Amino acid sequence: MRTGVSIDLNLADRARLEAIAAERNSAQKHVWRSRIILLTADGIGTTEIMRTAGVAKTCVWRWQERFMTDGVDGLLRDKTRPSRIAPLGDEIVAGVVAKTLAAPPGEVTHWTAAAMAKMTGVSVSSVQRVWRKHGLQPHRIRQFKLSSDTRFAEKLRDVIGLYVDPPAHAVVLSFDEKSQIQALDRTQPGLPLKTGRCGTMTHDYKRNGTTTLFAALNVLDGSVMGQCMQRHRHQEFIRFLNRIEAKVPAGKIVHVILDNYAAHKHPKVIEWLGRHPRFVFHFTPTSASWLNAVEGFFAILTKRRLKRGVFKSIVDLQAAINRYLADHNQASKPFTWTKDPDEIIAAVRRGHQTLDSIH
Repeated sequence: MRTGVSIDLNLADRARLEAIAAERNSAQKHVWRSRIILLTADGIGTTEIMRTAGVAKTCVWRWQERFMTDGVDGLLRDKTRPSRIAPLGDEIVAGVVAKTLAAPPGEVTHWTAAAMAKMTGVSVSSVQRVWRKHGLQPHRIRQFKLSSDTRFAEKLRDVIGLYVDPPAHAVVLSFDEKSQIQALDRTQPGLPLKTGRCGTMTHDYKRNGTTTLFAALNVLDGSVMGQCMQRHRHQEFIRFLNRIEAKVPAGKIVHVILDNYAAHKHPKVIEWLGRHPRFVFHFTPTSASWLNAVEGFFAILTKRRLKRGVFKSIVDLQAAINRYLADHNQASKPFTWTKDPDEIIAAVRRGHQTLDSIH
């Protein structure tokens, strides 16, 4: 035995090591480490331990010392080792960050990891680590649109006021149209989802026409009143308003939140409003469709029903939309607005200040 090494196992440690060595599901490295300690405790010499465990002398010595300092738990975990690749210097990291924040050379719009690695002389993985550490994602871009409406704050507070504190004895409807919904039929049937394989769908399609969904979301209970029509004009808008007029109980004021589409302000629509004084229109600010609650319903409808749908005709498409509306209304929930309007107004002002400083 190695001089200065003495291992005296208690019953608990011996039982634990024997269990590890006998367990068929134990990692092999844990098995031979346990055998080294068991053989050492039994007084077996280093040469015999090397032959039995199939390891080198330095390995036997290392795990004997580890057990003497850390016990059985020390055999079951590996100490971290220094990387064989030296870390990048601060100057190189700063150079990668500075180049990433600047425009790339040549006729390209953004940096890639391969292009940055070639420019700086480091590996692609090193560039990716630097970008990850500094929160840089040159391959991604966020889209935005700031409203230029001079009455933005006024309209914003008006709409959010209807969401947060709707008037008594009134109905608040968030209205919009989802136009050009395509009835797409795939050129070949796809395969269903199965274990180890996702569902399939051909990339090409046959277009069987389009339809437009007119929808009004009731803010109070989350239900949606919808109707599919072939065109997207003020005539269809008035037809849908007549449907709302017939369904909303008499005596209730109808507050309608809608965007600034030209059909919503057509002279014929203005005349219709004059004949139906209980309808009150509230227009969202220009370029602020996100303020319209029904847009969230349209997003879910697209994602859950339309995107993967297969429709042989416009009739099939309209029937599928009507069935989805029926299912949605069976489990609808009231719409809840949570964002503080002052925070929105402050963010828009900061955005305009940034744009003004750039230009």
